[in-house]
Amino acid sequence: MTSQESTLMEPSESETKRSPFLEALGERVRTLRSRQGMTRRAVALAADVSERHLANLEYGTGNVSVLVLLQVAQALQCSLAELLGDVTTSSPEWLLIRELLSKRSEADLRRARVQLGEMFGEGGNAQERKNRIALIGLRGAGKTALGQRLADDMGFPFIELSREIEQFAGCQISEIHNLYGANAYRRYERRALEEAIQIYPEVVIATPGGLVSDSANFNLLLSHCTTVWLQADAVDHMGRVAAQGDMRPMAASREAMEDLKRILEGRSAFYSKADLAINTSGRSEDQAFDALRTSVRQHLALPA
Repeated sequence: MTSQESTLMEPSESETKRSPFLEALGERVRTLRSRQGMTRRAVALAADVSERHLANLEYGTGNVSVLVLLQVAQALQCSLAELLGDVTTSSPEWLLIRELLSKRSEADLRRARVQLGEMFGEGGNAQERKNRIALIGLRGAGKTALGQRLADDMGFPFIELSREIEQFAGCQISEIHNLYGANAYRRYERRALEEAIQIYPEVVIATPGGLVSDSANFNLLLSHCTTVWLQADAVDHMGRVAAQGDMRPMAASREAMEDLKRILEGRSAFYSKADLAINTSGRSEDQAFDALRTSVRQHLALPA
């Protein structure tokens, strides 16, 4: 190590109070640099940043831009996620597993997820999974109305998970978010889902639209229920919510429709993991129910 590099590594007294995040980021940069066997000077040259700038980054005193971080990641031949501390980069085993799964098709990844669930005992009983039917999709897809009809048709109990969450919390969904935050809501959602799975071997469940946003809760649902995505286009979602007397989506902002489209687009990749998908747009409630009933009964090998 040169005297110049040694000097660059010394933090000043004014640097004693540093952000824990930046300190951890700097530690990862040093670790990755060591793994590559590169000096700080070599990384700085490859990343096209000053050596002093890189030294500040390594000691958690440099709040660098995203573009600089990207340049450093490229110089260290790693992903930006690895530099930032993504969990899948936290150990050699994680890195090796991630490499095995990279560039695999969605079908291959699905098989791997199911097999991992079975390996670690996360999957539910196959027959009970069949007889628990969970409807997923955005608000306004028809989960409550169609779910109640499907439950009546099959002779199963029907539960609306949002109502179960409110019973656990002792207040409405909006109040949970306002008073306790999103993390508390997810905990109540998990408890309500776990209880529903434990109590009901046969049931139709209408789930909140955002359940798929929490990977742990969505994994639990996929492992223990036959899932059905009730699809609809954004215009139908908006119109149905308004028809229920809730004008908040319309009044919230002029960009409400664009926001809804972005939410639908962002969640569609998760909704598509469902066992079945029924498009309810352009259909009356009776037509949508007939399509749902037929698809579920065929999937479960039940008489029509």
